[in-house]
Amino acid sequence: MTAELVRGQNHTLPQTRLEIRVSAGSPVVAGATLADEQGTVRGAEWIVHPGAHRLPGLEVSRQAAADHRLAVDLDALSETVHRVTVLLALPTGPGRPATFGAVAAPFVAVTGLDGTEIATFTLTGLDTESAVTALELYRRQGAWKVRAVGQGYAAGLAQMLADQGVARAAELAGAIQEAVASGLARSVTPPPARTSDEERVRHPAGPAPSGGGGQPPAPTTPAPPSGPLPEPVPAPADLTPGPVNYAHPRRQTSAPPPPPPANPPAAPGQPVQPVAGDATGWSMDERLYNQVWGMFEDLSRAVAAYRSAVDFAESRMDQELDRTLSDPRSRIGGAGDRAREEARARRDELATRAREALDRDLAQLAAESAVVEPALPAAYAGWDNPVWHAYRVPMEIPMALRLGDLHLPERTDLRIPLLVRLPLERGLWIDCGRTAGEAAVATDGDQLRRAATETAVAVAARLLAVYPAGDFAVHVIDPAGSAAASLRPLVAAGVLAGPPAAGAGGVASVLAHLTRRVDLVQMALRAGAADSLPPDLDTGEQLLIVNDFPHGFDDRAVTQLRYLADEGPAVGVHLLMVADREDARAYGPVLDPLWRSLLRITPVAADHLADPWVGHAWTYEPLRVPQGSRVLEQVLALVAAARRGGGR
Repeated sequence: MTAELVRGQNHTLPQTRLEIRVSAGSPVVAGATLADEQGTVRGAEWIVHPGAHRLPGLEVSRQAAADHRLAVDLDALSETVHRVTVLLALPTGPGRPATFGAVAAPFVAVTGLDGTEIATFTLTGLDTESAVTALELYRRQGAWKVRAVGQGYAAGLAQMLADQGVARAAELAGAIQEAVASGLARSVTPPPARTSDEERVRHPAGPAPSGGGGQPPAPTTPAPPSGPLPEPVPAPADLTPGPVNYAHPRRQTSAPPPPPPANPPAAPGQPVQPVAGDATGWSMDERLYNQVWGMFEDLSRAVAAYRSAVDFAESRMDQELDRTLSDPRSRIGGAGDRAREEARARRDELATRAREALDRDLAQLAAESAVVEPALPAAYAGWDNPVWHAYRVPMEIPMALRLGDLHLPERTDLRIPLLVRLPLERGLWIDCGRTAGEAAVATDGDQLRRAATETAVAVAARLLAVYPAGDFAVHVIDPAGSAAASLRPLVAAGVLAGPPAAGAGGVASVLAHLTRRVDLVQMALRAGAADSLPPDLDTGEQLLIVNDFPHGFDDRAVTQLRYLADEGPAVGVHLLMVADREDARAYGPVLDPLWRSLLRITPVAADHLADPWVGHAWTYEPLRVPQGSRVLEQVLALVAAARRGGGR
């Protein structure tokens, strides 16, 4: 039975391998401190946080998130540790909530590895605080207990760490927030949280052998609701005056219909055959979008469970060997050798069982991917998908756009489409630097830059293709003309808003035009007078491709570019930077907010993106047009023809 704790209440923990699950209405930073019997935190090495996310027996996420799962193995902690204090803090930064009073009350649950709740605590009553001590796990007379704390700190993370006696608390708090900002910059933005009626339905892959000896079970997900879903309600009417509306027309706030039933039904004890669209949604496109994101999350959590189990097996083996070697009698004769062999055998058994559980999950996800990939619409499909050969210019924008593929080293052939919401919520940065990863280091610099500009052209072509005719415009800044060859498909098709801007004068002209557009639309929306915009103002979405930054940019142009990155997405102006950060190092930290505001992708494979649930480093690969294929040019020709027929 779950113990629902209130402040100050404690509860005995029945096991030592736990998860601490945190749910909040906004991204929060999760961390923990370790303390000795006197309650002393002996130094920064006794603190686990996004910048140092793992200690023996304890692991937290490397980034801020609305949901966290902290892995705890109390037996793996040092014998000098008597208390584990779980901390939550709000990440700093523009546009983020400053106090817990501005967000939903955080909910913390201590669970077993199978997700069974042992104790829960809702942190109510928070107001001006921006950091809070959520709960403590403490050792008392040989047993571990959990205590609900809920102590908030208005002065934030620094005050909370100082209250625990941490030296140089302000400096450490700043380093933690810096690590969080870097993590948020590399994290893929998750879709909006689902309601309880929208949980992804996962079909069991058949009976699994019971776990034991510390082996975590295969990841599970909630069963579908037993009661009927509420009837869908129509979307509210658009009350924005005039033609400017940057909200997606099909984003709904009510619960969508459930997924269709699996077909055909599986025989007893056999896995259910996967089907495309096995998720909630108002349309097939939305169901596929939710299904892909469900696969992304399932793979993240399955691999996290596997890696945690392997770490536990290694930790337990190390402890057993330490105990063996601490006894002088075991160092003589064959007793020590036998103890080592037995410890390694138990480690191998646990690791093997963990891999078997992972392989079952991977096989199910691979089977699902095999049926989902061919069913994807053009916006979600790779360039090699036959759906592009039947392409027609759409009448409305899709929910999302595919930017590339993601995979983890546990199974590199299992690719998850990287889908980003439309309209774009943040700009894009194609990193053409040779520090982007091993593949970048092995690639010639000129070849890497050419690949980066070709990637930018392919992304721009996809955006043009998925918007209705005339609803998306592309501008290009290419100060030195170095991208002329790569830009040829866009120029030849006549789909650019104007010729690529060259030189300092061209840079200034394009930036002034788009800055004016952002200013005018912002003023019109704030005044509720969107119908008063100048008749010559293009109210469609705008994309600015910037090549060779910062060549051709003076200080004023850099300031305007930062303004477009910060303010543009909310009013339909988006950046696509093709740049090597090293080229702009003379600006120092001034440009750090610019780079962080953009989603960084690469023209070659690189493991730099993080998922929003666990924080794995995922290898990203851009979408390639098949060698010798003319699909990109054919799609652009259809876009240009549709524009001539009535679009802008």
